Amino acid sequence: MAGARARCLAAAGALLVGALLAGAACGAARAQTAPPTVGDGITLGSPHRGGTLRLTASSSGGTVDPQINYTSQYAQLFYVLYDGLLTFRKADGEAGNTVVADLAERVPAPEDGGRTWRFTLRAGLHFSDGQPITVADVAASFRRLFRVGSPTAGAFYGAIIGGDQCLRDPAHCTLQGGLETDDATRSVVFHLRQPDAEFLQKLAFPHAVILPAATPGHDLGNVPAPTTGPYMFASYDPDRGAVLVRNPHFRVWSADAQPDGFADRIQYDFGLPDEAEVTAVENGQYDWMFDMKPLDRLGELGARHTAQVHIRPLYGIYYAPMNVNIPPFDNPLARQAVSYALDRRAMTILYGGAAVAGPLCGMVPPGIPGALSDCAYTAGADPDDPAPSWRGPDLARARALVAQSGTAGQAVTVVAENTAIDMSMGVWLRNMLQSIGYRASVKTLAHGMQFSYIQNTANHVQISISDWFADYPSASNFLDDLFGCENFHPGSDNSINIAGYCNARVQAVMDRAKQTSDPAEAAALWTQAGRLVDRDAPAAPIIRINYIDLVSKRVGGYFYTTLYHLLFSRVWVR
Repeated sequence: MAGARARCLAAAGALLVGALLAGAACGAARAQTAPPTVGDGITLGSPHRGGTLRLTASSSGGTVDPQINYTSQYAQLFYVLYDGLLTFRKADGEAGNTVVADLAERVPAPEDGGRTWRFTLRAGLHFSDGQPITVADVAASFRRLFRVGSPTAGAFYGAIIGGDQCLRDPAHCTLQGGLETDDATRSVVFHLRQPDAEFLQKLAFPHAVILPAATPGHDLGNVPAPTTGPYMFASYDPDRGAVLVRNPHFRVWSADAQPDGFADRIQYDFGLPDEAEVTAVENGQYDWMFDMKPLDRLGELGARHTAQVHIRPLYGIYYAPMNVNIPPFDNPLARQAVSYALDRRAMTILYGGAAVAGPLCGMVPPGIPGALSDCAYTAGADPDDPAPSWRGPDLARARALVAQSGTAGQAVTVVAENTAIDMSMGVWLRNMLQSIGYRASVKTLAHGMQFSYIQNTANHVQISISDWFADYPSASNFLDDLFGCENFHPGSDNSINIAGYCNARVQAVMDRAKQTSDPAEAAALWTQAGRLVDRDAPAAPIIRINYIDLVSKRVGGYFYTTLYHLLFSRVWVR
């Protein structure tokens, strides 16, 4: 059954290659001819200002708390709603990977060997409810990261002095000695326990946005906080959707950090399955869809809607985390068996073909310093003698490992999202597990539920299909985020170390890499950490992916950042 579907999709992928590559070129050309803004990011007077940008997704992305939500769906939305002291430049393509000053006046230089970072908050800024933004809001926001159990509290901000105490006792977090503020001079000073070469990028990530000091110290759930960007929430219903309108207190302080928006209103509706989303965008009923484009529609998109399709680079992967603390994957031989049996070529086809994806051997995608350049789990290779590239699955070796592990015949459930691509991958993985000796089944959940579900150890998830995108271009985003000891929180929906993996030797190497300011030395350490993780196999890398975007004919000025994809504030509607 899986084989028949694969052959059908291969044909669709072949059609897609030429047509969508033309679409990618079209996207690049549009970026170069993006409509000029008026003044410093102000859209007033622009013929493109106004209207409603209409977005659709199969489901919500979970909580609207910007310090907790860790989905790309809402990070993309938060990018035009909230601001931190720093942010990533809102520029097309890789230029958007640069850190720029946002609510802070400038990007500071390191002091004390990288242990001290001194900021000045801009004057005259307000939240969308009219409250002025003060240094007290900044301090409260960083303490709140720990109090609400932000998924990145440990990995990103745990180096702040007092951060370790905050992780142990979040309710009484003060960051004493690690965070100083002065209202008179609007200064904010961070003191770190040790240098962190990526501290500025971490401050630019959306979890470090500034919220009013009175924001409750718990997950906001479905109640949005006041914003600082060009838009604010007019309404939010996780079952129906969100409506964003202009923030009346927004003014452009830096077009690089937070430009004005063209659309007057952004309507984000939930509930359509991905197949219906494609049809709705094709027909102009919606302007953009969040979900992956179903494979059986790619040929159609490539043949008939080329000008509306954009293929753009992405630091993104699909992978299969395996819970190292419950059977059968508490046995490393069982985990290695899955990696050997995984047909990454079939998974590439399920995603859309070689034009948009490719086999992935390590957990860090190619192009990021520290990524592995060889492949341990493929035919004729092993961790001691990796192959130059992925050659094909080794089912015989996988079956032998399952038998050797003593786990043959055990029940295994694969948990996947209910979108077309993820369900296809989940079914394929179930069939593969059965072929190597397990009694396997697949369980599908909605996007807004699956990601939280697979993180929580209380749900006893053995193996799942998940994707992951870089918060910024660093191996730490894949190795430390997904396998760092500090990111495993049993019983929590915010435990991004889904495998529950914690290896002191690996952690020590990663900690050294995070403190190393020399790029070459840091890359070598990340490669070392990647090899150690690869050997333990807490997850099976599946494929690296590009981003396939589909917009309506109404959308002008297509604007894509590598980290946050289509930038809603910079596109306009006819």
